Amino acid sequence: MQQLIPDSRVFDAEKVGETLMDITPGLPWTGNFQDWTPWRLLVVETARHVLDYTGGTLPMTVLVEQYWREISAGFAQHAISVRHFVLHADQDTLRGRIEGDTVLGPSPFRLTYLEPYAEAARTWLHGEAEVVDTTHLTPAQAALQVAEAVKAEA
Repeated sequence: MQQLIPDSRVFDAEKVGETLMDITPGLPWTGNFQDWTPWRLLVVETARHVLDYTGGTLPMTVLVEQYWREISAGFAQHAISVRHFVLHADQDTLRGRIEGDTVLGPSPFRLTYLEPYAEAARTWLHGEAEVVDTTHLTPAQAALQVAEAVKAEA
């Protein structure tokens, strides 16, 4: 997607979490660094500073509604515009993609998020975003669909 959207950069907010996980002694473990308030605050601040420095677009992923509200409010406080997309696939497709992942390998951790994603999709996530159903799309086709939507609004 990054190659298709001019002036976009890849911002992997997980790296912020990895940095927090390297603190010694460790922060109280919750099972997911997104549960840490510092992660959400640092994601906003990191994105703000990168955008102030370079401009452009930064994609990221958030699944928990409360965390999305905190992060999007932080972006709004700094006048950072947000275009919210959800790359959706049905549960069987998601499971197959996770179990058949040849890059990261099958991931029990990612499998635990199938039901939380389904619940978020049913209750709030799809209502908050532009949903791109990727069930029958290749990654390139999904990226092109998002990029075209972004370009159409520009």
